[in-house]
Amino acid sequence: MSEFDDLYQEVIMDHYRRPKGRADLSHIPDERAMENPTCGDTIKLEILHDEAGRISEVRHNGHGCAISTASASLMSEYTRGLTPEEARAAAERFIGALRGEGKLDELDSMGDLAALRGVAGLPVRVKCATLAWHALLRELGEKAS
Repeated sequence: MSEFDDLYQEVIMDHYRRPKGRADLSHIPDERAMENPTCGDTIKLEILHDEAGRISEVRHNGHGCAISTASASLMSEYTRGLTPEEARAAAERFIGALRGEGKLDELDSMGDLAALRGVAGLPVRVKCATLAWHALLRELGEKAS
């Protein structure tokens, strides 16, 4: 394993063990949860906006593997301060890069999200990594595919 692989693994495990943005979302109906039917990971999201309309916080809750939990945590940090349009574009870029529909190098410009680039060749893991991002698109009013 390379030094970068070790660093990426450390980033993922840190976000899995201490997820940023995790909150009690019991006020959100269970029907609003998104699920990865392949493995059973689930997530609920709540997006808070500041007075200027920017995302002030993305809260999440659910259960899942290290990849899906870390991705939700990283997403929560990455989207803070973005406009809804910027968050949509980031989600589409992230999902596209992992699915092979965009350039994987796109993740290098997305900070710690680059730690998830190793899942790109593993379709089942891609679903784990993109679950929170599909939920984000849905909550922002876009159709999650």
